[in-house]
Amino acid sequence: MSSRYHQVYESWEKDPEAFWAEAAQDLVWTKPWDTVFDASDGVYGRWFVGAECNTAYNCLDRHVFAGRAGQAALIYDSPVTDSQQTYTYGELTDAVATLAAVMKKHGVTKGDRVIVYMPMIPEAVIGMLACARLGAVHSVVFGGFAARELATRIDDCTPKMIISASCGIEPGRVVTYKPLLDEAIEISSHKPSACLVYQRPMETASLVPGRDFDWAAETAAADAAGEKADCVSVAATDPLYILYTSGTTGQPKGVVRDNGGHMVALKWSMDAVYGMEPGEVYWAASDVGWVVGHSYIVYAPLLHGCTTILFEGKPVGTPDAGTFWRVISEHKVSALFTAPTAFRAIKKEDPEGSFIGQYDMNHFRTLFLAGERADPDTVQWAEDMLKVPVIDHWWQTETGWPIAADPMGLGMLPVKLGSPTVPMPGYDVQILDEAHEPVEAGKMGSICVKLPLPPGCLPTLWGNDQRFRDSYLREFPGFYATADAGYKDEDGYLYIMARTDDIINVAGHRLSTGAMEEVLASHPDVAECAVVGIADSMKGQVPAGFIVLKSGVTKDLAEIEKEVVQLVRQKIGPVAAFKIAITVGRLPKTRSGKILRGTMRSIADGEAYRTPATIDDPAILDEISEALKEHGVARAG
Repeated sequence: MSSRYHQVYESWEKDPEAFWAEAAQDLVWTKPWDTVFDASDGVYGRWFVGAECNTAYNCLDRHVFAGRAGQAALIYDSPVTDSQQTYTYGELTDAVATLAAVMKKHGVTKGDRVIVYMPMIPEAVIGMLACARLGAVHSVVFGGFAARELATRIDDCTPKMIISASCGIEPGRVVTYKPLLDEAIEISSHKPSACLVYQRPMETASLVPGRDFDWAAETAAADAAGEKADCVSVAATDPLYILYTSGTTGQPKGVVRDNGGHMVALKWSMDAVYGMEPGEVYWAASDVGWVVGHSYIVYAPLLHGCTTILFEGKPVGTPDAGTFWRVISEHKVSALFTAPTAFRAIKKEDPEGSFIGQYDMNHFRTLFLAGERADPDTVQWAEDMLKVPVIDHWWQTETGWPIAADPMGLGMLPVKLGSPTVPMPGYDVQILDEAHEPVEAGKMGSICVKLPLPPGCLPTLWGNDQRFRDSYLREFPGFYATADAGYKDEDGYLYIMARTDDIINVAGHRLSTGAMEEVLASHPDVAECAVVGIADSMKGQVPAGFIVLKSGVTKDLAEIEKEVVQLVRQKIGPVAAFKIAITVGRLPKTRSGKILRGTMRSIADGEAYRTPATIDDPAILDEISEALKEHGVARAG
C-alpha cells in the first residue's frame, strides 16, 4: 500500500483550520465552535473557541447510543492478582455515571479538581471518566508516590476530593497507599473536603471519620437508589486534566490538557497513526499515572470505539518474559504500544524469544515504541522475533500525542532504524542552532515546533502562564522548544539523539549520548545501556557508558567492557574520548521506564542529588555508586 502521508501533511499545511475542523466532525459537540483557532486567546492561541462538549460522553455514551453497548470497552488483566475483568461500553458507562453521582453528592462540580491516586485497576479509569463526566479536572498521581511529592501536587491544584485505593500490588509485595495519602494531606496546606477510598482485598485501609468514605459502600448506595450523573457540557477550552511532569522537584509543573482539541487529536491519531478500527483491541502497556496511560489507555481508544486493555503487571517477572505474548494472545490484541525499556527487559531475559512460539499471535499486527529512544538493536530484535512492523514514534507529556511517527493508518513509509520517521500533521518541526536559525540536513541542533501547537497539546501550565512561556517558548521565539536534540536527514526523517541536557561537550566537540548508546546496544552481549557525560579537568566532560548484559552471558566482564570501548572508537571515532565502560546489574529508572541519566551523572561527579520521587528502586543508586568506585571513577560517592 502506498502512503498517503505526504498528501495529508500537505493538506494540513495548506489550511490547518480546515484540516482540524474536518477531523472534529467525528465527535459530538453540544455547541459548535465560533472559531477553529483563535490566535489571540491564551498564551499562543486556543482551538475550537466557543465550542462546548463532554469528553466522557464522546468516550462512552456516544457508543452506547450508536449500538455498541455490548462491545467490550475495557479489559482488566492483572497477573499480580491473578484476576481479569471485562466491562462492556454499557457497563462502563453505568459505572462511571454511578461514581459521578457519588462525587457530585460530595460536592464535586464543574471546574473542581480531583486527585486520582490509584493503582492499575478499573476504578482508576472509572474515576478519571467520572471527573470528565462532571466537568471536573482530574490530576492523576502515580499510585504509591511519596507523601511529600503528593502534597506538593495537592497544594498546587487544590483538589476538592481525592480518590484512592487501599493499596497497590508489586511483584512479591503489597504497597499500602493510605498512610502515604494521610501523611500528604497532613503536610499539605490545602485540605480536600473528602476522600473516596477503594478497599482492595489484600489490604484494608483505616478511614478518617467525616473525611474518608468507602468507595464500594457509596457506589452501592447510589446504584440501589438509581442515582446516575448526567454529562456536563463544558467549554472546549476548559481543562480536562492536569498532569504533573515526572521527576519534578520543588514547585511541580502541571501540564494542562483541554477538552475539545484533546478529543479531536486523539480520535484522529487512532486511525491515522495507529491504524486502528473501532471494535479492535488496543493495548498501551503503561500506567495511568503517565501521559501514555491518559492518552492511549483511557481516552484515545474509547473515543475511537476500540477495546482497551488495563494491565497490572510487568513485562518480566509476572510470571515470566512471556506475559506480553500471553496478553496479546488471550485478548486478541491488534496493536501494542509500550516503552523500549520493556522490550530491552524482555530481550535480556529471553534473548532467543523462546516464549513467543508458545502463544497464538495471529491477531497481532503492529508494535509501537515510545517513551525513550528506541535503539536500532532493540527494534531489529523485536522485528525479527515478532515478524510485525515495529514503529518507533516520538512525543512528550506536553504534546499528549505523537509529534513524529510512521503513520500506519495513512500507509507506512520506509522504515529507517533509529528514526521515529516524520512529523505528523499539526507539527512543523524544525532543527535550530544556537542563533535560532534552521540547520542543514544531517546537522544536529535543538528540535523545535513552530507555533501554534496543534490541538491536544498543552495550552499552558496549571496556574502559571509565565512559567509556561519561560519553560517552553522563550528560548526560541515563535517556537515550542522540545528540549530534545537531533537532526533531520535529506528525506525529512527525524532523529532524536538526546535530551539537550544530555549533549556532552568533550574538548569543544558537542557529542550525542544517544549515538554512543546506539553503538553500545549493538554489542551482542549488551541488553541495555546508558551513557552520561561526567566532569573531566582536561576535556570538560568525558562519556561514561553503563552496560547491562543479557542473561546467560559468561564471558569475562573486563573483556566485554574493552570490546564496547573499542566499538565506540571504531564507529564514532577517537573524538568521543570514550574510555569508561562499566557493567552493572541494572539501571536506575522511573516507574515509567525512563533511565535516570541526570542522577547517574550527579553520582559520578560527586554532586549532591535528591533521590527522584519517580524512581522504581532507590537501592540501584547505591549499586551505581559502588560500580563507579570499583572502576576508579574517583568522584563517585
